[in-house]
Amino acid sequence: MLAEDHSHEFFDDESQHSLESHHSKKNTLLKSHGRPPWYGEDGLPICDAFVIGIAGGSASGKTHVARQIVRSLGSVPTVVILSQDSFYKRHTAEEVALAHANRMDLDHPDAIDMPMFAACLADLRACRQTNVPVYSFAEHQRLDEAKYLYGAAIIITEGIMALHHPNLRALYDLKVFVQCDSDVMLARRIQRDVKERGRSVDGVIEQYLRYVKPAFDNFVLPTARHADIVVPGANNSVAIDLISTHIRRQMTERARHFRKHMASRSIECCLSAFDGNPLSQNLVVLPQTPQLKGMYTILRDATSNRQDFIFFVDRLATFLIEKAMEHLPHRPKTVTTPTGVDCTGKELDIKNVCGVSIIRSGGPLTRGLQRVLSDVAIGSLLVQSDANTGEPLLLHVMLPKCLRERHLAVDSWVFLLDAQIGTAASAFMAIRTLLDHGVQQDHIVFVTFLIARTGGVTVLQRAFPKVKIVTGAVDEGLREAWLERYNEKGEGQSEGDGRKVWIIEPGMGQIGDRYYL
Repeated sequence: MLAEDHSHEFFDDESQHSLESHHSKKNTLLKSHGRPPWYGEDGLPICDAFVIGIAGGSASGKTHVARQIVRSLGSVPTVVILSQDSFYKRHTAEEVALAHANRMDLDHPDAIDMPMFAACLADLRACRQTNVPVYSFAEHQRLDEAKYLYGAAIIITEGIMALHHPNLRALYDLKVFVQCDSDVMLARRIQRDVKERGRSVDGVIEQYLRYVKPAFDNFVLPTARHADIVVPGANNSVAIDLISTHIRRQMTERARHFRKHMASRSIECCLSAFDGNPLSQNLVVLPQTPQLKGMYTILRDATSNRQDFIFFVDRLATFLIEKAMEHLPHRPKTVTTPTGVDCTGKELDIKNVCGVSIIRSGGPLTRGLQRVLSDVAIGSLLVQSDANTGEPLLLHVMLPKCLRERHLAVDSWVFLLDAQIGTAASAFMAIRTLLDHGVQQDHIVFVTFLIARTGGVTVLQRAFPKVKIVTGAVDEGLREAWLERYNEKGEGQSEGDGRKVWIIEPGMGQIGDRYYL
């Protein structure tokens, strides 16, 4: 698989060591137990991310408060800490020289690119991806690179001007102001700027007296009146607990028991037959030839050796991708043959095409994709079930560059790869993730070995009628079962407890496990 340079930085927000080891990093995605569904059975988002704006003087402890909130929340969905520091405007050579001489006011509201700041925050709040600029305090310049962020259920924005602009304040669900003594802020600023930003003590003090203190008095402190809560910069555990309790209550109210609804709705909406059904116009099943049935017979056989299983999975994956390629647009192309005769054929008429595998069961299909498109970029999504509820959780996102940038994603075609569609909960989450990035629904081709007729494919097609599904077989049953001796121990679960699962019958077993283990 293709590992991209700007993938998420994931670490456990419950681990104090992990948080402290990343203390200097901002614009970071913190992952706890994964992101639950943020959409309904109709495929549309049901709520925005919860956004907290934290303002206060320079070195008042805003980032520290943000991280205290994350620690206090404990086991929560993914959290983004978004820093205003990244949104300083790009400087001219003359401005860079002034900044190095401590003669440029970086604490004035005009120093911040407020429209970009608000646009990035609005994208994250609306569950879309964004690319945050990177600013170097050592170089006093915005760098050419950008930080890709996506997938937060909670967004914490911090900066001295976080509550200054009305366009920003309109995006917050909770507004916080951090209050701190001026002498303490100056001492912290000297320590930070000398250690982390390569400044001299005299330069820090000069800049503080010339720009920082006046900006605080004129622009920062007045924004405290917009805050819902004022938090002390130190000894603030009571305030942090109040904020965390409020956030947990909001997240509980937004929780969605998605898989249970999918399972029940899929039975209610069961397809009696795919042929001629109006929902099946974008569902393509490979012709059931004796050769194909023979391959599935080997793959379904529990006694098949691993070598045969891998061989026929790779072969079937190639068949499926070749069929899926028929749904990509082509244009005429004339070439000259070795005999000197012009011949008109076809070539792909697309700007970008990539694959996204739902790991790890989608992994076996990547081999087929790479055989058909040798240089194709492949990304991945990790969707797993919650140990307690069975709900799908988005744990990891690593997408190709053409999907990370919205203006490219709009014109991109995606082969979404997963071994089978049972309840379709993972498929729902994967498709919604692609749509959040700007991929058009009719540019998604879902490729899978197997689907359950009585499973969630019906609900999936109702929600995303333009997504094409290419499969090799349709099985009749989706049986509810109880998985004993579940290895992953969830909160409130004792070792040896099980969980509810849905099994396709007759099925092929756990295709990823049989392929890789």
